[in-house]
Amino acid sequence: MMVPSGGGGRRIGSAAEFGRWVGEQSASELAEPFTFVVGVDGVLRLAPRRSEHVACAGGGAVLGAGEISFVREAGGWGVGEVSNHSTGYCPDVTSWSAVARALDDVGLGRPSRFTHEVVFRRCPGCQEHNIVRENYFVCVFCGSDLPEVWNVDST
Repeated sequence: MMVPSGGGGRRIGSAAEFGRWVGEQSASELAEPFTFVVGVDGVLRLAPRRSEHVACAGGGAVLGAGEISFVREAGGWGVGEVSNHSTGYCPDVTSWSAVARALDDVGLGRPSRFTHEVVFRRCPGCQEHNIVRENYFVCVFCGSDLPEVWNVDST
């Protein structure tokens, strides 16, 4: 999805950059998930949870987006929870591969997939974005059937 450019979350492209960033966070901030995006450059960007994903991305296109939390592990930091929950971008669950690569580039231990997957679909009838719950592919706005295949990005 493409939107106008500007601002952005904190770029985290290496273990050293993550170390500096995490050292700046308070214990209360680290207790909550953060907003994240993976830009088209494959680099992780982080912002406080209440930040919009589009703002975190500086308005640009992304390969992945969602919420992420971190846990202290023996010898460093790892990912506790990670989801694709972003109503700004509505990323498909297949965005995990880009998220995993970005986390690996930073040297963070991570799960093998999203710990919470959100299924997004755009209604072909009314064009509204929907979150599909319990495999019920019906638009909550107009009652139309939703496609089984991700269709949110119109480009």
